[in-house]
Amino acid sequence: MKIAMLARNAELYSHRRLVEAAEERGHTLDILNTLRCTVHIASHRPTVSYNGETVSGYDAVIPRIGASITNYGLAILRQFEMAGVWPLNESVAIGRSRDKLRSMQILAKHGLGLPLTAFAHDPKQTGEVIRSVKGPPVVIKLLEGTQGIGVVLAETEASAKSVIEAFRGANVNILVQEFIKEAGGTDIRALVLGGKVVAAMQRTGAPDDFRSNLHRGGSAKLIKITPEERSTAVRAARKMGLNVCGVDMLRSDHGPVIMEVNSSPGLEGIEAATGKDIAGMIIDFVAANAKAWKTRTKGKG
Repeated sequence: MKIAMLARNAELYSHRRLVEAAEERGHTLDILNTLRCTVHIASHRPTVSYNGETVSGYDAVIPRIGASITNYGLAILRQFEMAGVWPLNESVAIGRSRDKLRSMQILAKHGLGLPLTAFAHDPKQTGEVIRSVKGPPVVIKLLEGTQGIGVVLAETEASAKSVIEAFRGANVNILVQEFIKEAGGTDIRALVLGGKVVAAMQRTGAPDDFRSNLHRGGSAKLIKITPEERSTAVRAARKMGLNVCGVDMLRSDHGPVIMEVNSSPGLEGIEAATGKDIAGMIIDFVAANAKAWKTRTKGKG
C-alpha cells in the first residue's frame, strides 16, 4: 500500500514508529508536512499539491494534525476524502473531538458518563456556573486546549471567578467542570482501534499537579480496566465516529467519567507502559480496511 501521513514533525516518536511499522509490512508511508499541502478546488477535480507537485496514488491517509492547525489540517484531509482516499479518522470525526464542548454534548446525548460540565458566555453567570458543577473546587478548561495546557484547578469560589473572568476578558471560550477528587490525580487512557480497546494505561500526575498528562511530567503504567470502562471507551469512540482514539477516563464514585476523546493519541507512553506494538496494529488496521471512496462520515452530531 501507499500511505500518506499528514504531520508536521517527522521526528516525533509516534510518527517514526508508524513509518517503521509500515515499512516492516512492505508498505510505503510518506510524511507530508500539513502546512506545505495546498488545496486546489475545481469542479470534479479535487486535488492536493505538496511542495508544488500534485499528490496522487495514495490508498490511505493517516491524519496526525496538530491542535494549533486543526482547521487548516481538516481542510487538507477533506480534500483527500473528496478525491476518494480512505482516512484512518475522518475529518468530521476529528472536528467533533477537537471541540471539547461539542464532544461532551455528543457523549452526553448517548448517556455516557461525564463530569458535570457548564458553559456560559456572560461573566455575570460565573457564580451560577460554579454552583451547577458542585464547586468549588472546579476545573476550568480552554475549549481547544491539549496536553493539559489551558487547564486550571480553582479551589475556592474567589479564585474560580478570577480565572473565569480573566479567560472571558481575553475572549476565549472555556468549560467549567466538576472536580473528581476521588480520582487522586490519576486517569486511564484506553486506546481504541477498530471498535476494540487494544491497550490501556494508568497515568499519574507529577507531584503537586492534578493533571495526569505525560507531557506535563506524569508517569504511566499498565492497568487492567473493568468491563464498564472498556464498554465506555468503545461506545465513546463509536459515537464520535473515530476508528482510532485515546479515551481518557477518571474513576469516580459513580463509575467511569470521560474527560476527553483524543483523535490523535500519542504512542510513546502507551507502547512503553504496555509493551504492545500499537503502531503495527494501526498499520494492519489501515491495510485491512482502506478502500477507495469508503469515506462516508460515521457518527452523528
